[in-house]
Amino acid sequence: MDATLIVGVDGSEPGMRALDWAADEAARAALPLRIVHASGWEWYEGHEPSFGINREAVRAQADRVLAAAVDRARGRAAGVTGQVVDEDPAAALVRESHGAAGVVVGSRGRGPLAGLLLGTVSRSVAARAASPVTVVRGGERSLRSGFRRVVVGVDETAAAAVEFAVRAARLRGAELRAVRAWHRPPPGSGAPPTAPGADDPRRRRAADELEAALRTAVRDHGAVTVCGEPVEGQARAALLEASATADLLVVGARRRPGRAGPRLGPVGHAVLHHSACPVTVVPHA
Repeated sequence: MDATLIVGVDGSEPGMRALDWAADEAARAALPLRIVHASGWEWYEGHEPSFGINREAVRAQADRVLAAAVDRARGRAAGVTGQVVDEDPAAALVRESHGAAGVVVGSRGRGPLAGLLLGTVSRSVAARAASPVTVVRGGERSLRSGFRRVVVGVDETAAAAVEFAVRAARLRGAELRAVRAWHRPPPGSGAPPTAPGADDPRRRRAADELEAALRTAVRDHGAVTVCGEPVEGQARAALLEASATADLLVVGARRRPGRAGPRLGPVGHAVLHHSACPVTVVPHA
């Protein structure tokens, strides 16, 4: 693969963790790494615009942030390049995502909105990018592959996410745990109850979908230990629980139209805000 892995940096601590994660991933996958710093990052993350901005000072600071990031990444990976862009950071990273192997961002931003569960840039890029987007959550734990497990959420449109997760597990020498949520009909719905001791047909259908999704991906990108698990309940709850013992959580990007542009569906939104490990959102093929 000759595509490049892109990482957005802003000089913050979460941004530096994202940089380290991206450098390790680039080294693992033998990918070139391109570091992007948008000089408008700080204002995008919550500062009011100012007509008195000293653009030379902003550019000098941006150059310092980028130089430090490049030096740091070169201690972990080869083929590292970087660029400062005078652009909205989310727009820059979405543009860079076209043709990229993936985009990596930190979970929170700088500025007055840094206390949010998910930074404005991270949320926007995950909802709009053309390539997989990894939001590096989990603090320092995100850089330690202690569990040797990749988790993927499976539904009827998860083929691209499963394929990505199989490759990620193979690169890490990790187990792949595939989670498919299913539900019993609520009381009063008119659906016939399952006889005591019988296997619920909805669970069997979930197990069949898991097997079908994994069969194709493992056949094409195999040499991975796979554990498929139909889980009764909400998908977001099952995936968040699984993230506690995972090195990476992979989900498909269910995107919905919104007044401010595309936004992620409820499962993607939940895991990006609350996962205990890094999350990769993979656009549907």
